[in-house]
Amino acid sequence: MATFAKQAFKASIYSSFRPTYPRRLFQEIYDYHSASGNASWNVAVDLGCGSGQATKQLQDKFLQVTGIDPSQPMIDAAKEKPENEGIAFHRGLSEDLSNIVPDDSVDLLISAQAGHWFNWEKVWPEISRVLRRNGTAAIWTYGEMRLPEYPTTTSLITAYAQGKDPLTSLGPYFERPGRTILENMLTDVPDPTSMEDVIKVRDGLSHFERRYFAGLHFPTHLPQPSPHQIKDVEMRLSMRWRDVLGYFRTWSPLHNFHERFPEDLNRVDERFPEDKILGTSSSPDGIDISGGDIAVRFWKDLREEAKKCGGKYGVDDQVLVEWPIALLLARKA
Repeated sequence: MATFAKQAFKASIYSSFRPTYPRRLFQEIYDYHSASGNASWNVAVDLGCGSGQATKQLQDKFLQVTGIDPSQPMIDAAKEKPENEGIAFHRGLSEDLSNIVPDDSVDLLISAQAGHWFNWEKVWPEISRVLRRNGTAAIWTYGEMRLPEYPTTTSLITAYAQGKDPLTSLGPYFERPGRTILENMLTDVPDPTSMEDVIKVRDGLSHFERRYFAGLHFPTHLPQPSPHQIKDVEMRLSMRWRDVLGYFRTWSPLHNFHERFPEDLNRVDERFPEDKILGTSSSPDGIDISGGDIAVRFWKDLREEAKKCGGKYGVDDQVLVEWPIALLLARKA
């Protein structure tokens, strides 16, 4: 993904403020892997590993763990994290793992928040090549955030993330079709069991299914899944409002927006003057809440809505954030 490969991209900020993945998600994957009846737990690979947020969680189950990502800044950040000790990280493309991952060598292959950037016509055959018999592939992404305590903010979030106005929305600055595939909860990713180019690679994959941790909030613009595919929302986090702004700073289109409008970084937004009175314009954790660029303006829009609803809106007050997850599971017979 081009933005993450740029030298100006700060992988440390991405690593600090992106949400982590729930244990229940990993247990769902491990249960599926075990269901083959003859699963092995030796080698795991994470494609599009980023700074290793999902990769490190594999160490509790697998003897050998490898993370692969096309972005050198991400790989460097992953290697610098003490909690990633013992994990092998390599720069590489998911569409061609031939120099990193041998045939018939992987028990579990995962990809977290990266699969919407893949060329699946090439990635599925590679997955079929590297998976051992009874091996599992688990691909997931999380969709648009929600503030469940303040449902009236949903339209504001959608307008900011999916709007078409290049001056007020980040929608035009996402890289497509990747962002569209994410917004569509990976429904655009093809079923590999019927793809000829996959079948001819070591007999292909024998099973494929889709699961959604979305509760009642599966996107209405998509065909609705069957009830057994829908599970409760599991990815939720109580964050300080300042941490929410930190999360907004990790969005790839924000970097693209500022490349087009660098003067936006000099904007001022005078709402919530108490932020400065309290001496919280910046903090040791690196979240600068001063200024008035598009991310700060959106952040203050959400805080204003929380205030209207009678909720807490101070920079160090807590707010509950949740994300729906789409999970793809495939197995090698």
